[in-house]
Amino acid sequence: MSMTMTQKILAAHAGLESVEAGQLILVDVDRVLGNDITSPVAIREFDRIGGKEVFDKDKVTMVMDHFAPNKDIKAAVQCKMCRDFCDKHEITHFYDVGRMGIEHALLPEKGLVVPGDVVIGADSHTCTYGAIGAFSTGVGSTDMACGMATGKAWFKVPSAIKFVLKGKLNKYVSGKDVILHIIGKIGVDGALYKSMEFVGEGVSSLTVFDRLTIANMAIEAGAKNGIFEVDEQTENYVKERSDRKFTAYKADEDAVYDATYEIDLSTIRSTVAFPHLPENTKTFDEIGDVAIDQVVIGSCTNGHYKDLEEAAEILKGRKVAKRVRAIIIPATQDIYLKAMENGLLKTFIQAGCVVSTPTCGPCLGGYMGILAAGERAVATTNRNFVGRMGDVKSEVYLASPAVAAASAIAGKIADPLEVLK
Repeated sequence: MSMTMTQKILAAHAGLESVEAGQLILVDVDRVLGNDITSPVAIREFDRIGGKEVFDKDKVTMVMDHFAPNKDIKAAVQCKMCRDFCDKHEITHFYDVGRMGIEHALLPEKGLVVPGDVVIGADSHTCTYGAIGAFSTGVGSTDMACGMATGKAWFKVPSAIKFVLKGKLNKYVSGKDVILHIIGKIGVDGALYKSMEFVGEGVSSLTVFDRLTIANMAIEAGAKNGIFEVDEQTENYVKERSDRKFTAYKADEDAVYDATYEIDLSTIRSTVAFPHLPENTKTFDEIGDVAIDQVVIGSCTNGHYKDLEEAAEILKGRKVAKRVRAIIIPATQDIYLKAMENGLLKTFIQAGCVVSTPTCGPCLGGYMGILAAGERAVATTNRNFVGRMGDVKSEVYLASPAVAAASAIAGKIADPLEVLK
């Protein structure tokens, strides 16, 4: 039976020769992930079902990144619960303040995910790791609890949509623009419970970090997961970070897809998702003067070094507009350190930005950049629902690091090519 990339990975982890869309299967997982918001719920469920030991202390991971460093007493209690659980069960991969990063940037950086893995995480953007050829998806905290106890998870095998990429991106156009373009095309439910599979000669022109951004936002199209074919770039990235053996899966030539889209990367322009859905996309020929109050550059979507480097290139020698607050959030400590060593932090500070420790804070309206009623933010984050970053009468505009940096300078949503003229 012909299978897609995702179906091959799931079949292998279910111990089956083949699977088909809609089939219910029990799968062995390679990693179970939680954070400081979702893990406490899972821990309580783990205890309620009589969990005595985790299935593998090396394959359970907890990252304190959402409300850490602790924003208030409740956050402190949540983090302490995770810390105590990980101490009790001798969890190898527990990442606390000073060692943590934003989880979906941290795990690939640490080599904790390799091609062919099955990863479940109690966070919807766990789908990020499809960028390096893994099947990864978000689950609920109860599924996380069962995963910690048994090392297994139930899945309904998804059908798939194929995206055939060709060409190369233009200057200041990145993976964020690609995924916003796609979501604008198919809608926020266009891939509902489907696998978004990215193939074609254009894949090789995308950096691994572009792919991480694209896979990260597959969930914003309703997808079960996003996944890229493994190529030499992927292999080099993974081998630099992990010595685990891995299997790179390719879809069968006659694999069945619900739909196929051809995407010419050279035609994609800087794209902005207007409130209040990621599908509400516009390019600069459709965008007028939209004044802004805040810019956030960071998150699991766009807090990689490449993203900061692109923003710094635009901000260097320029100043953030007087009424704009610009917040830079490196996604991990290693990225922060590299940005410091290479002078990026100096560029940001001289431009009038503030640089934060790694945190998800503003992305989910937690802290470190909450919006008041009537305020607008341009953010490199992944969601712009009503009230996502603060008051329900605030607005979030999703964009690439280049557009966000240009907007910080202009004081309005701005095309980087125009700002740099």
